[in-house]
Amino acid sequence: MKNFVYTGNPARVIFGQGTVAALPDEADRLKVRRILVLSTPEQADQAAEIAGSLGQRVVASYSKAQMHTPVDVTADAMRSIERHDVDALLSVGGGSTTGLGKAIALRTDLPQIVVPTTYAGSEATPILGETEGGRKVTKSDPRILPEVIVYDVNLTLTLPVPLSVTSGFNAVAHAVEALYAKEANPIISLAAEEGISAIVRAMPRIHANREDIEGRSSALYGAWLCGVCLGSVGMALHHKLCHTLGGMFNLPHAQLHTAMLPHALAYNAPATPVAMERLKRSLTAPDPAKFLYDMAKELGAVMSLRDLGMPEGSIEAAVEQALSNAYWNPRELERSGLHRLLDRAFRGDEPKTE
Repeated sequence: MKNFVYTGNPARVIFGQGTVAALPDEADRLKVRRILVLSTPEQADQAAEIAGSLGQRVVASYSKAQMHTPVDVTADAMRSIERHDVDALLSVGGGSTTGLGKAIALRTDLPQIVVPTTYAGSEATPILGETEGGRKVTKSDPRILPEVIVYDVNLTLTLPVPLSVTSGFNAVAHAVEALYAKEANPIISLAAEEGISAIVRAMPRIHANREDIEGRSSALYGAWLCGVCLGSVGMALHHKLCHTLGGMFNLPHAQLHTAMLPHALAYNAPATPVAMERLKRSLTAPDPAKFLYDMAKELGAVMSLRDLGMPEGSIEAAVEQALSNAYWNPRELERSGLHRLLDRAFRGDEPKTE
């Protein structure tokens, strides 16, 4: 066995059905009394309902969270923090809301309680991606990691099936790259295999019945494990490309990860034989990249970057920006290879291992 380093991120996780009832106890445990509730505009009512049990501890709400965490939105939210003398954050929703809470925590070190309603997994990481001027920049800091995560399976029952599918594949992407990360270690590899398997088992069940409790539980459990993977080791080509394309073209986050994952995996497959064997075992499939592509497509995911909003003639600019900052990847990054990868993803073609 090769040498490795494992660092466990400290976080309290409460998982089950009806677990949002624990919010008052968690606020007491953190000794917080002036909470700001965060959400997107679409989830403002749901966030207010969930926060209702906190009573007078909720002093304000901010419901303008946006995809890719724009810094101007964070700056606007900071004004609410100062105006209401906030001492804690409650984030209700998916990656957009969690990202805003983490951006505020980075600037203030306020404690965070997160109630996820999707399978984004970002709540389990000390990582933040912020967008400014068409560029998404990733930061990592202990202040970013939420103190408490309350996973309530019941809150995912109404998550639309198309978003459930792409959110699940977004989570799978975290674990896939963790298997061949530079900092890969046995604990995270085990979590990655289990997380991928749990989500892949769950997605067809959710697709057949949105309110399948066992499917929803398996997906949320898998999303947590995949988030732990993302927060514990570095990522590689897939996440770099998604951050590049998301920042440049404001493409939908989960859908982008779903469309890109098979292609990034196929690119790295020749350089990651151990990870590929683990994936074959986890997916029970001989060709993991093709399996993920076929499954996502069968479940109705859009697999063409063009159909997600990437402009015609923009591949070269995307490759240029992706190569502009050096980052680790198990396979050498070749301009021509990345161009072919993005060209296939743009058209929605099958992934190809070269």
